[in-house]
Amino acid sequence: MKFSLLLKVTALFFNTSNQFTFPVDQEEPADFEKAILAAKWGKFHWMMYTIAITSGWSSMFETTTMSYVFPAAECDLGLTLEHKGLLNAITYAGMISTGFFWGYLSDTLGRKKLLIVGYFLDAIFVLLSATSQSFAMLMVSKFFGGFIINGPFSAITTYISELHCAAHRSNAQYVMGVIYSAGTLVLPLLAVNILPLNFHWKLSENFIIHSWNIYLFICAFVPLTSAVAFIFLPESPKFLMTTGRNEKALAVFRKIYAMNTGQPGDNFPVKVLVNEIELNQICNYKITANRTKSKAFLEGWQQMKPLFQGPYLAKIILLCLIQCFNMGSLNTLRLWLPQLFQAMNDYELNYNSSAPLCEALEVFKPNKILENNNKTIECFVNTNNYSVYTNSMIVCAVTILSYLVAGGVINKIGKKKLGVILGSCTGLTAMSLYWSRNSLSTLTLASMFVAGGSVMINTLLAIIVEMFPTTLRLNYEC
Repeated sequence: MKFSLLLKVTALFFNTSNQFTFPVDQEEPADFEKAILAAKWGKFHWMMYTIAITSGWSSMFETTTMSYVFPAAECDLGLTLEHKGLLNAITYAGMISTGFFWGYLSDTLGRKKLLIVGYFLDAIFVLLSATSQSFAMLMVSKFFGGFIINGPFSAITTYISELHCAAHRSNAQYVMGVIYSAGTLVLPLLAVNILPLNFHWKLSENFIIHSWNIYLFICAFVPLTSAVAFIFLPESPKFLMTTGRNEKALAVFRKIYAMNTGQPGDNFPVKVLVNEIELNQICNYKITANRTKSKAFLEGWQQMKPLFQGPYLAKIILLCLIQCFNMGSLNTLRLWLPQLFQAMNDYELNYNSSAPLCEALEVFKPNKILENNNKTIECFVNTNNYSVYTNSMIVCAVTILSYLVAGGVINKIGKKKLGVILGSCTGLTAMSLYWSRNSLSTLTLASMFVAGGSVMINTLLAIIVEMFPTTLRLNYEC
């Protein structure tokens, strides 16, 4: 009964009830769109999205865990506000430093190999961060974590887009948005059960495991699970077609068709795929079949040239500016939300009353060890902060709901119009935070801002899928 209801919801979201009505000529070579439509939508995509859960969570965990670690690790690592700001930013510094590098590797190795290797390496650096005993060690591990995770983050977006027909790619982005938001919901759930624990395991004089170390250690299992899971998924058929491996691409389509329909793969109506190598050469993309790594490197740079020429130059400048401002404003607030909620919680604990956000921040000072008249005042962590985690969970729940609503209306409203509406509303919401008078209004406005900004980012990704050809998409997304 529950599974039947789930299928009905899926049919509404992806409109799966009437999408496969056109005949396929078995003799005529089919392009990617015809082939993926003929493979249908079903169990394979459910399996793919199930695996994508831990993949999406890996990216969110890498960029967001520090927000919950700060209050617990503040005394252990002697963190100041400057330290916290650097730790929030360093992951993104690692991501920025490797954008085009990962785009090249994805076009050389393929989506599947990059996802497996990328998530495995990310798990290693999360484990290193879990063993950190100093601010410097945590900084280094978080930088390389960002360095690594940028590859799988952009590859999973492209991979999932390339397993959907054009009509469903926009909704696929919103499904990933729900997965990302669910990851941010899991983090406070883990934090509320682990971080308040008074846990100190002394392995040596200079090596002590605290509750926040355990928290990060548990988070490492998420990318590790993703790396193992992607071993069982096929390579992107679009990538295989683009690199001239049509027989392998056809085998992937047959596998998808068999899983989705329950029929033998030999019944797949498409027997021949178009030669995209020839089509790309006509369009001056010059992609060689079964190319070497050096050849792929040269062709990769050749493919990126159109990004910096007309008609794509003006588009990419505009899109980069929009994405930069949106990501900057969203993450500035999102990554500091647990700390803001902690400040308001501490204010209410100390003054027994609610306060405007700005006033709570003015009296908030980070805990630190002070010396007064040769007496040491121990650093104190307020663990009576359940509301901090519940507020964070409410923000995440509102974001998930917003993705579900956006996925249902995007085809009716249109991507551009939806982006304009979201941008205007989130901007007004952010400005309204200045006049927030209590914790409830702060929570409400923060939820609206994070939800709107998050949906807008995925709306922009959906626009990119339509604006740029396959050979240029991953380079932009990186």
